[in-house]
Amino acid sequence: MIAALRQNKAQDYLIMALAIAGVCLPPLGRGPNHAAFLRRAVALAADGGLHRDEFGLRYLILPVFTLSLPIIAVVSRLMRASMIEALRSNAIRTARAKGLPERQVIWRHALPIAMLPIVSYAGPALAGVMAGSFVIETVFALPGIGKQFVLAAQQRDYTLVMGVVLIYSFLIILLNLAADLAYRMLDPRSRAV
Repeated sequence: MIAALRQNKAQDYLIMALAIAGVCLPPLGRGPNHAAFLRRAVALAADGGLHRDEFGLRYLILPVFTLSLPIIAVVSRLMRASMIEALRSNAIRTARAKGLPERQVIWRHALPIAMLPIVSYAGPALAGVMAGSFVIETVFALPGIGKQFVLAAQQRDYTLVMGVVLIYSFLIILLNLAADLAYRMLDPRSRAV
């Protein structure tokens, strides 16, 4: 939103440069590179693995950052474009003509319009995050379903592989349903149908 509201200014250029860098980083090298860089930069982040006697958020900083960086980058670019388009729409011009405060125009009128493409992107994006967790759990030595899936595939345990696929399929369908319901709540035109 900041990039859209300050279009063609320093904040816009900085945010979009970071977003493009986040999109352009190669996915396979992202985990080890983040681990190497952030381990030195952030003393609180652990390299990987969970220990039974010590559990904390510091073990999740690097995996969460590695999984979320490309999604954040794409969402920020998508949000900027849709917010610029929403701010130029007739509905926003009408809200401003009524004399509404700019903060109310942005938060109550422009933001719901701008969120529609984000919500449409959210379902498939979260499915991609779940698929990426397979690799992240292996790279950062985290226990999880993704790591069990990889081990089961290597050991040819087809029953466990099918069970994990069913769980992930159910979660993906549930996330897409949640995205569709959120879209219906944000867009009053879809409720009329």
